[in-house]
Amino acid sequence: MTNDSTNGTLYLVPIPIAEDALQTLPAEITYHTSLITHYFAESVRTARRFIRSLHPTLALEDIHFSEIDKHAGPDIPLLKTWLKEGLTIGLLSEAGCPGIADPGADLVAIAHQLGAKVIPLTGPNSLILALMASGLNGQSFSFNGYLPVKEPMRGKRIKELEARSIKENQTQLFIETPYRNDSILTDLLQNCAPKTRICIAQNITAPGAFIKTKTVAEWEKNKPALGKTPAVFLMLG
Repeated sequence: MTNDSTNGTLYLVPIPIAEDALQTLPAEITYHTSLITHYFAESVRTARRFIRSLHPTLALEDIHFSEIDKHAGPDIPLLKTWLKEGLTIGLLSEAGCPGIADPGADLVAIAHQLGAKVIPLTGPNSLILALMASGLNGQSFSFNGYLPVKEPMRGKRIKELEARSIKENQTQLFIETPYRNDSILTDLLQNCAPKTRICIAQNITAPGAFIKTKTVAEWEKNKPALGKTPAVFLMLG
């Protein structure tokens, strides 16, 4: 049920996963971003750089940005005002598709409540691309966000996901803060069965992309140093 009616439109605008990989974006993104003058963004700095890369001659001082606060969330009253004014608004993530593993879903929910148009634009998504390249089950899968940071909850959660994966033949996806990449790989190898398959996907769409699927036993023989590059982890027991 909508609380109000608006002629505003909210575009969900993907940003390249790999830095400067503009070739991964369809032409419709370049077209729409040439017209949108109001944005919500996880990072205004990233958003400005992205818009500038697509439109070098565009006057950025004429574009309005509202940064989504990491703790307080987006400025919902401002979104409502913009939509009720009938404006066309863009939503930008730090990378990838808005609303997927980022705070954009709150803005989209409000847009629906106000009866605004919500238009997702096509573009790269690290979760889907990782699943495509993993060789794991793409018919049934679940994205689980971040795992618990501390033990014993972390190990317990890994075992739960593995058990669900085995029971339902379902690929489990999750992400981690980049500086914990190596520790989560260690935890996966310690808590999962030797035959469980683990895919690690980093730098997707970049020239130096690393996407490998191996069993736990195989990873243990040659454990990579993942460093602090953002990664997607996939598991299938």
